[in-house]
Amino acid sequence: MKIGQNADKLAAAGLASGVERPATAEAGRSKGASEAGPVKNAPEASARLALSSTASTMLQGVPDDGSFDAEKVQRISQAISEGKFSINAEAVADKLIANAREMVGRVGAH
Repeated sequence: MKIGQNADKLAAAGLASGVERPATAEAGRSKGASEAGPVKNAPEASARLALSSTASTMLQGVPDDGSFDAEKVQRISQAISEGKFSINAEAVADKLIANAREMVGRVGAH
């Protein structure tokens, strides 16, 4: 299991922080034309994309509310690389079951 995100994959997908995205399809076409030369007979964009507020928040990066503990991540990463990290399978299973029950309870309530 790998902890963290692969920056190369995020950059290739245009999801890395600091990557500017065109606000409209027209801005994207003009940017592409300036980088790759003029586009002849390019079709008009037929689809629009709108991100949910949750997706937009996720693209902004890690919130600075103290919910991310970089030191803990470093300790776990080091323990994994040294082969000293152990997983309590019973605790993981208990949490998965509890989460599944919670989700089923939410679906059943609607």
